[in-house]
Amino acid sequence: MMNAMFDRKTFLSVSASTLFASAIGAYKWEEDSSRGRKRLPGFRPLSLKQIRIEAGAERAFRAIHVSDTHLVRADRTDNDPRKVELAARRYPEMGFGEHYLTQAIDLAISDGSLLLHTGDMIDFVSNANLKLAECYFGTGDWFVAAGNHEFSKYVGEAKEDAKYKSDSFARVSASYPNDLAFCSRVVNGINFVAADNVYYNFTFDQIERMEAEVKKGLPIIFMCHVPFYTPAHYAHQMELGKGLCSYQIGVPDRLVNTWRKPQNIIKGEEWQDRRVQQRADKATVEFIEYLKAQTLVKAVLCGHCHEFWEERFSPTAIQYVCSATYKGDGYDICIC
Repeated sequence: MMNAMFDRKTFLSVSASTLFASAIGAYKWEEDSSRGRKRLPGFRPLSLKQIRIEAGAERAFRAIHVSDTHLVRADRTDNDPRKVELAARRYPEMGFGEHYLTQAIDLAISDGSLLLHTGDMIDFVSNANLKLAECYFGTGDWFVAAGNHEFSKYVGEAKEDAKYKSDSFARVSASYPNDLAFCSRVVNGINFVAADNVYYNFTFDQIERMEAEVKKGLPIIFMCHVPFYTPAHYAHQMELGKGLCSYQIGVPDRLVNTWRKPQNIIKGEEWQDRRVQQRADKATVEFIEYLKAQTLVKAVLCGHCHEFWEERFSPTAIQYVCSATYKGDGYDICIC
């Protein structure tokens, strides 16, 4: 697993050379007399929403929480023109993620903050994306959760399930700083626990591992990619998505049954029945019920929806849904 670390000076040097000079090839920049390249239009400073989590830390500390960066790079090393075309098509929307992620890392390194990422660092699996992700994860102090795009080969071209994920899991994991299936780390007396729920399910093995974390007796900040069902967020997502699905885990069956199938299916992409994928199985229901009952759980950090949302998850925990890095958003968290 990747474990390189750079200081702030080294990171800024890497940012100026390796990160942004590892060519995308297909993307053209306008000439600029001072630097040779001009920024893409629309760049602005990173916008971090400040929140405070009272968790019982041994001493107060800061964390920068970002999510859904969606790095979109591909080059000749993949020997796959489809990936290059996909990168070119997705870059206009997602390409700002590199700019904002660099700002977040620079801020965290300068302030000594923990860096948290709740999935979709990359938009799809490519050599260029994984190399770039590894470079970013080699800076600062990271703890991360997996996202569904971590294992996506071409974005929506096939049914994504455990078998699909297994094709790229080892390759992707080698570029990430911690176990993507389930992992924990203690910082200043706070137990950060990250679990894979990218296909809207938890497993019985994850329940057992979560029980072991609770037995440690430390306050827990839980991290995952897909947000847990909450009533108000569900209503918002359904209105936003026009009733297609809510993109949440643990949605009651009675609500899942009301989702409708889109009329227009993108040519070349297989329609996944979201009602099947997102219906909670036995292990998922048990995991969620167990997590809600644990008073040691002080917060839930997640992403996936590409916008901020905050709502109570349990009597002791608020769920914080982080907006997307490529939109210039993130959380600046004081944990105390």
